[in-house]
Amino acid sequence: MPEQFNTPRNTIEFRVWGRYAMFTDPLTRVGGEKCSYHLPTYEAIKGICKSIYWKPTFIWYVDELRVMRRIRTQTKGMKPLDYNSTGNTLAIYTYVTGNSQHSSDRESEEGSNGPGVEYQVRAHFEWNPYQPALARDRNDGKHFAIAKRSLERGGRQDIFLGTRECQGYAEPCAFGSGKGDYDTNGELQYGLMFHSFDYPDETGKGRLATNFWRPKLKDGILTFPRPNDTSQILKKDIRAMAPKSFGESADLLPVELEFELLESATGALDGDHGVGL
Repeated sequence: MPEQFNTPRNTIEFRVWGRYAMFTDPLTRVGGEKCSYHLPTYEAIKGICKSIYWKPTFIWYVDELRVMRRIRTQTKGMKPLDYNSTGNTLAIYTYVTGNSQHSSDRESEEGSNGPGVEYQVRAHFEWNPYQPALARDRNDGKHFAIAKRSLERGGRQDIFLGTRECQGYAEPCAFGSGKGDYDTNGELQYGLMFHSFDYPDETGKGRLATNFWRPKLKDGILTFPRPNDTSQILKKDIRAMAPKSFGESADLLPVELEFELLESATGALDGDHGVGL
């Protein structure tokens, strides 16, 4: 059995990479320009997990991220729309990229040998207790099998590294495999940084809030706190927001039916990887 499948039935491990990334520091957007954090935000990686596979039945939680390539930045002159006129304006965007090859010197997929970013991610899903109408959809084995099959095919939706113009790619991997450029660099501390949003349909509260934290990169590994970990998370309330409610419908198939449709289209999902359903 491949190493990446020796995980709990709610956990996925994958490699994600791309030419550029833009994990925007909100402080740099005031003047119309954007500058990326050096590290991915929790919300950006959670968005990648949701692009691989997601249903409102569960919530993705990002556990760890491993930085594989030495961090570099690159500025680009951009011409975004000027919303005060009919034309464009000029701006400087600072993207994060990386070394052309990281220390493992391995053969990689097309497009990942040049300069770019590369990360390994471990994440898991938990049932969303604020969607009681979807309680019948809580079948961890089938959700896990669909998530793995979706990951093997690069995700169900396009992968973005922070913003739409930063195309990314994902594939399964064993977290911690291979050599990274920060494996022996010790601890690197960063200042206050955006972590995630608190959405009402995931918190049960009728408020939208933001979360901030102070990350520490230890030998290339970033361990994320949960959004409700007040020992590490600083919260800021934004505004009132009504939660979304979901129920089984033509646009939200039960996982059993979705599993059967996917299995008939692509072959057995449980036999290949030993998932007991």
